[in-house]
Amino acid sequence: MFRGTYTALVTPLRDGEIDVPALEALIEGQIADAVSGVIAVGTTGESPTLSAAEREQVIRIAVEIGKGRCQVLAGTGSNSTAATIAATRAAEKMGVDGMLVVAPYYNKPSQEGLFRHFQAIAQATAAPIMLYNIPGRCAVDIGPETVERLAMDCANIVSIKEAGGSVDRVSELRARLPEAFTILSGDDSLTLPFLSVGAVGVVSVASNLFPAEVVALVQSFRAGDTKSARDLHLRMLPVFKDLFIEPNPVPVKTALSWRGAMSAECRLPLCEMTAASQARLRKTLEAFAGSE
Repeated sequence: MFRGTYTALVTPLRDGEIDVPALEALIEGQIADAVSGVIAVGTTGESPTLSAAEREQVIRIAVEIGKGRCQVLAGTGSNSTAATIAATRAAEKMGVDGMLVVAPYYNKPSQEGLFRHFQAIAQATAAPIMLYNIPGRCAVDIGPETVERLAMDCANIVSIKEAGGSVDRVSELRARLPEAFTILSGDDSLTLPFLSVGAVGVVSVASNLFPAEVVALVQSFRAGDTKSARDLHLRMLPVFKDLFIEPNPVPVKTALSWRGAMSAECRLPLCEMTAASQARLRKTLEAFAGSE
């Protein structure tokens, strides 16, 4: 169901409002470079600081542009099961191809609570669901045994974005889960290692900037050209790392603003990069451009 490169879209802002032309151009660029799909209003899209109306606006634009040209997923997760169900149903009505549902954050549910949370969401929609495990942000880990239970119990939970930073965890998931259940890397820098133990793609931040290159990395590996995949991984590794020298999506939005694609504007509590971080990121991007 979900394989390849999925771009976790930034949400362009200008003077406090959604920059619709910049968002439309960003999505068109992703489609032109053959990403498998785009994900609207995930973490990279600043979902926590968008209003419900703004989240729906971004999802609607992504569907209008992307539907039938690439897969369109909506980030609908929150730490409230009822709110997640409401957002999921709204996105389903807008015609998305699936949902990205992050683990509940802050309230730290047990594994049984996590199971019941995702089960309730799955029962409330016919749309396919990609779980999103990112314990560094959520303070809770969706245990491999819980993922396995969900895969067995809920036919429309079909994939996981894994951002726990562990190759061993991906190995365990792959061993536990049906082959049809897909695992995608949630960290650009770990895409190649994760692919080597059974992942089939990535939900990428870097592909906002370099969609063709991230697509090529994944496609090369899946085609058996591991040398090309490794060479691309090593070339891009400094970029992958430095896009996270300050909280995501601040660095990637800053880099996009240098291209003239959009403003670097983020919403508080996110703020602009320090001068030192900007200088480092510029140097890394210039070195990457020079390595082609």
